[in-house]
Amino acid sequence: MRKLKQYSLLASAIAAVLSNQSIAQDTQAKEQKVETIVVSGTAGGRGIRKIDAGFAVTNIDAVKIDKLAPKSTADLLKAVPGIWVESSGGESGANVFVRGFPGGGDAPFLTVSLQGSPVYPAPTLSFLENSSIFRLDETISMMEALRGGPNPVVSNGQPGLTTNFQLKRGHEDTEGTFKYTTSDYGLQRLDAVVSGELSDDLYYMVGGYIKRSSGIRDAGFTSERGQQVTINVTKELDNGEINLYTRQTDDTGAWYLPTPLNVDGVDAEYTQLGTLNRQATIYAGTSAQAMEIDLGEGRGWKGHVSGGSIKLELKNGWHLIDRFSLTQGDANTYGLVPAGTATSLGDVADNGVDATGYVTGTRYSADTAVQSMGRWVVLKDIESFTNDLAFSKTFNKLDSAFGIYSASTSAKDWWSLGNAAYYVLAPGGEMLEGIECNSTVEGCAWNYDINSTGDAKTLAFYTTQSYKATDTLTLDLGLRSERHQVDYSVDEDLNSSIDKVVDYSERKTSWTVGADYKLADDMGVFARINKGYKMPYFDDFRDNYGTYQAGDPLLKEVTQAELGYKFMGDNTDFFATVFKNEVKGDTFVRRPGAPAEILTNEALGLELDYNYNHESGLSVNLNATIQDAEITDSPTNEGNDSQRQPNWQLRITPSYEFELAGMFATVYGTFSAVDDRFGNNENTVVLEGYEKLDLGLIVEPAEGVKLQLAADNLTDEQGITEGDPRNVNSPNGRYIMPRSIKFSVSYSF
Repeated sequence: MRKLKQYSLLASAIAAVLSNQSIAQDTQAKEQKVETIVVSGTAGGRGIRKIDAGFAVTNIDAVKIDKLAPKSTADLLKAVPGIWVESSGGESGANVFVRGFPGGGDAPFLTVSLQGSPVYPAPTLSFLENSSIFRLDETISMMEALRGGPNPVVSNGQPGLTTNFQLKRGHEDTEGTFKYTTSDYGLQRLDAVVSGELSDDLYYMVGGYIKRSSGIRDAGFTSERGQQVTINVTKELDNGEINLYTRQTDDTGAWYLPTPLNVDGVDAEYTQLGTLNRQATIYAGTSAQAMEIDLGEGRGWKGHVSGGSIKLELKNGWHLIDRFSLTQGDANTYGLVPAGTATSLGDVADNGVDATGYVTGTRYSADTAVQSMGRWVVLKDIESFTNDLAFSKTFNKLDSAFGIYSASTSAKDWWSLGNAAYYVLAPGGEMLEGIECNSTVEGCAWNYDINSTGDAKTLAFYTTQSYKATDTLTLDLGLRSERHQVDYSVDEDLNSSIDKVVDYSERKTSWTVGADYKLADDMGVFARINKGYKMPYFDDFRDNYGTYQAGDPLLKEVTQAELGYKFMGDNTDFFATVFKNEVKGDTFVRRPGAPAEILTNEALGLELDYNYNHESGLSVNLNATIQDAEITDSPTNEGNDSQRQPNWQLRITPSYEFELAGMFATVYGTFSAVDDRFGNNENTVVLEGYEKLDLGLIVEPAEGVKLQLAADNLTDEQGITEGDPRNVNSPNGRYIMPRSIKFSVSYSF
């Protein structure tokens, strides 16, 4: 572990929150808290009381989500211990790291589920991670976040983090909320949700949103636009229920990328994209196919996630749960990607003196700051269908479950990466005429173009067994036998020739063993060890073509151990989990087409999740992680820290409810702090730590009416989330989002 002085800020903050609290101050737990049910990590999602769960799981309900005011789905995950999130790229394209697992971007160890079914079985493909195809709105009632635990055995066998979002559902009484939101960056958003009863035992919920804005980093045009509608219908039966849902989404936003860190005027509010450069002509493949593009389309998701479940109580005490999901749509990416270091125009102009703007005809002098920017296009058509069928029964002291999980996953990709040209380094800076490579088909940097199609099939049989050895001790185990198949073909250079073909099949067995010991009705400890795998998908084979046959390095083997303490009292919840893990066979590719680095990673850490609620109206949440993640096997980087992951991070969220001029009011905030990180596996690029403060106020002037003011990054901290992963030695980086203020008014009935 790191020297203790590195954790002084974290330790001081934790002590300040806990100093006047006694964790075991009240052994009489509230019934509502003790009976909190979690479905993640259970066979078929049958559910278990949170206090009885022998694994680390975090629950965030709609009220907490509202106060956290996340800017994206990935942004919400910052409230989960053990998770490091880089959400500075916009609504899509986040980077999510789990418990020190290795990674160079995207979210390879994150599964996002809706109603218990994965929205897309492959956690990450290039330019697509699960959170990019899921949008938050008023239809969400709860998010569960399970780290490790039984994850490798159930559902899609994700060894890292599984987040399960649950939809609101109808009841006998008709209820609804209408909410309008605006901001200091021109956001116009309308949310609505209505639920109720259609007929006897048939309930509905329908909701969604419409939004438009020029973006937190103003692009000078409507760079963020989206709409979504969700329908959830539940039919209650005498012996169970049937649930069906669909979520139709069309939402895109500008892709924010690393910017120069050594140029005056380029800060957290800066974006290169603008009206002078959003339209472009690129030339793809060896045939130099011309293509007109609009970079303002950014990154987004246009498609649907639909599914449902059947839950039945059968004869002789058997339970049946079948959950299914179908996802179809387009997840495209357009962006201006830095292709090198900022420089002076005189260093690259043909005449060494000046150049002319393509759009305005302006003559720019030699000292004008310019940068080579790639006009990247990724067209991605995805589809998946999953089904998870489980039978379970209690035999005296033994709870047994048996399940079958199947998934069919496909992706069709068309890429044109590179297409670089020099632009004026200014918001919306235009392309320049008078620089030779700007006018060539090849552009000013490398190009990588592909047309690919891939299909994957997964079939897994699993079982979980839980044995109540005594009134206080419960033992459990789980086994999963999974067969994973991939068929994949790639046309590189877009020359109508298949360059790479993959026909892959692998079978692996995952397992978990755990013990849960009840110290009191509201207190317990647990221990667990598991072993699972991250199966390879299409991009793994493309980037490592020909190498996977020798020892199969693309199949990542994950071994984890956990030791946890849990307490759920009258006004205090406290969960502490020590974790240790090893990930073998991880492959890191700096950019598509570049050579892969194969490595092994180990991590040791501690997660803290503390909630305090007092009858006076004061509540406090503390979320902290301390970890030491190290590369233990690598050709060149053995012994280095894992890239882009902090040794410690902290979030404290206090809230106070009070009366204001006869109105009910709540003031709340979040203070977060993060340690330094390394921007690369070589540990040569240091990303400095930072602190961030958010503040909010809610006022309820009349019954059902709520006014909310939320300030994100109140002090306008200029923190850095990442360097430039594609040009590691360039002084580029991506800032956290600048200060922004939102105001909303809602009416609920």
